[in-house]
Amino acid sequence: MLRYFYENNLVALADHVPSDWEEAMRLSGEVLKQNNLITDQYVDQVIADVKEYGPYIVIVPGVAMPHSSSKNEGVLGTGIGFTILPGEVSFEEGNPEKNAQLFFMLAAKDSEQHMENIANLSDLLMTDGLIDDLKKVTTMDEYVAVMEKYDL
Repeated sequence: MLRYFYENNLVALADHVPSDWEEAMRLSGEVLKQNNLITDQYVDQVIADVKEYGPYIVIVPGVAMPHSSSKNEGVLGTGIGFTILPGEVSFEEGNPEKNAQLFFMLAAKDSEQHMENIANLSDLLMTDGLIDDLKKVTTMDEYVAVMEKYDL
């Protein structure tokens, strides 16, 4: 899957740590917007969902999977964008379990594709050592090295 992000220009390396989780969400949506897979409307919906339901998108410490399945408004195509921040942002004050540095934003035109994306991403994230290695990536060359190390 790391190769999928790379070959489809769906990897973004942020040059700063966003001031808050909302800015992080907008930043993580940029790579999907640049590939014409989502609009700002979708990012706004994901942010609204987190405000309403809490930080459900932080699936393990350090990793967020921004998505919304309530309505597919603003979704133009199916894909996953991957954004690496240079540091973590907090989704819940005082709870480091709800901090995230790696953002995998999901966009899917239908629920079947959505569930398939979540399953594939979950499999990827269970790879021993991968999350820690991805958190250290600051250049595309380093990303390629991690991709080749895990051959994913």
